[in-house]
Amino acid sequence: QVQLVESGGGLVQPGGSLRLSCAASGFSFSSYAMNWYRQVPGKGREFIASISNTGGVLGYAESVKGRFTISRDNAKNTMYLQMNNLKPEDTAVYYCNAHVSITYWGQGTQVTVSS
Repeated sequence: QVQLVESGGGLVQPGGSLRLSCAASGFSFSSYAMNWYRQVPGKGREFIASISNTGGVLGYAESVKGRFTISRDNAKNTMYLQMNNLKPEDTAVYYCNAHVSITYWGQGTQVTVSS
């Protein structure tokens, strides 16, 4: 079955960096676009970035442009989100998703930006 597993979250100071990973299994990873979202308590999930099946960047949210970079390694069935110059407002649970007939979500990884 389709499985998405995020990792790489943690506590970081403002201005710091983190790299999130999303390991995929159960489908032909290289055939599908992938996305990152985030969510804070009490709010809906916010789109962050999207990447095509071949690695072309499809778009970023305005709030992260110039600071976050989405990428993927189809040989490893893994997608990444490099996050630089992190701000307290980036604190959220980060999710990856894929639309494979239906939309699948990972369990999320917590990112906390605080001094």
